[in-house]
Amino acid sequence: MPRVSRIQIAKPDIVGLFEKRGQKVYRGDEIAEILQRNRTNWRLTINQSLVGFIEFLVKRTALNTVKFESAEGPVIRYVWGKANEYELALSLKSRSYLSHATAVFLQGLTDQIPRKIYVNHEQGPKMTAKGELSQQGIDAAFRKPARVSNAVYHRPDVEVMLINGKYTGRLEVGAIKGPEDSELSVTKLERTLIDITVRPVYAGGVVQVLEAFKAARSRMSVNVLLATLKRLDYLYPYHQCIGFYMDRAGYEKERIEYVRKIPAKFKFYLANEMGEIDYDSQWKLFFPKGM
Repeated sequence: MPRVSRIQIAKPDIVGLFEKRGQKVYRGDEIAEILQRNRTNWRLTINQSLVGFIEFLVKRTALNTVKFESAEGPVIRYVWGKANEYELALSLKSRSYLSHATAVFLQGLTDQIPRKIYVNHEQGPKMTAKGELSQQGIDAAFRKPARVSNAVYHRPDVEVMLINGKYTGRLEVGAIKGPEDSELSVTKLERTLIDITVRPVYAGGVVQVLEAFKAARSRMSVNVLLATLKRLDYLYPYHQCIGFYMDRAGYEKERIEYVRKIPAKFKFYLANEMGEIDYDSQWKLFFPKGM
């Protein structure tokens, strides 16, 4: 009769631990930590390697392997049972959250499922000296193309863009129910509107941003939005873009007045490199011609 291995004897306890944890997606180092912490309790030999442990889990339990391809090489994640694409995307970086076009969809501001999943991973806190704005500097900056992240991860039929966002301490990030009742970290409605105003390239363009403002009209709190914008502390006067969108989306004059009270010292731009443009004198804002 063949001898039963120690890991096979420990299988019920191993499965029980993973089931109890409730976590769906794991990095390799997280599984290594689980093995290290439980090796003695499971009576596994010191020779039980991480590679062998993972191979056993993949063959004998509910653990599956998922691979992302990227310019820096493949990224492997391990899934206990099933995980949706949003959960897999969030596993690429710890403490990341869904943002921009993905947040627009999850917040119910569009029926269009974005082709990419946008994940924001904040930079660490750092001291930065804010420069002085000038009209010449603004003009030069917005004549250039918008900067776009090149951190793109691919799976069959799925593309994830990882955005290295500014440090905010996860300002106005909350949880939302996703597919199969998953709990997803995502920017709240007002923060989402600010993010796509600042980076319309991650929302499908300025027309899609305007549509999101229209869809948010009955739900958006101007006070929350402006308080969030103030705390984000951008150098550029994005309130002019927000006022323009609210105006074009048919918001009540009383609500728009809150934005209009903020001084507009410079002429500003709705997006980078817009080609032919028109000018809105009320908001001192250039926008694409024909919008």
